[in-house]
Amino acid sequence: MAKKSRNDDSQQSLFDLIQHAQGIEAAPSSEGSLNIQDRLRRSLSDGIKQSPLSVHIIAGEMSHLLGETITAEMIYSWTAESKSNHQIWGSRLPAFCRAARWRQPLEIMTRAAGAFCLPGPEALRAEIQRMREEERILATERRKREIFLKEIENQ
Repeated sequence: MAKKSRNDDSQQSLFDLIQHAQGIEAAPSSEGSLNIQDRLRRSLSDGIKQSPLSVHIIAGEMSHLLGETITAEMIYSWTAESKSNHQIWGSRLPAFCRAARWRQPLEIMTRAAGAFCLPGPEALRAEIQRMREEERILATERRKREIFLKEIENQ
């Protein structure tokens, strides 16, 4: 059963990603700083929640992409805090991200490695379109205020 999709307002712009990557290179490493198990587990769980697809459909899509059987129970074990010995393999992570339409787990891994992943052309086009829409809305609001200002000044 498909679920209702949600917008991700926390998605960073390309410019923010580049700035963040520069900060990672300059930051000193501390003990345990690359232990991303809990963040990755939460991200997988968030990906399931935000996905328009059910966990069973995500598992089926992953199975198709990987050519091996992935079950909903396997995915649940990857996200359960009580099952610390069950982690998603790095080789399965791209399939999860594609199936759930959720890139955050890969972003966590690449940032931990001191890099960042870029969205594909479609995502960049969507971001540009969103910016154009915001600019249009701001221009409309500015024009309304300019008209209102003229009305006030003519009184």
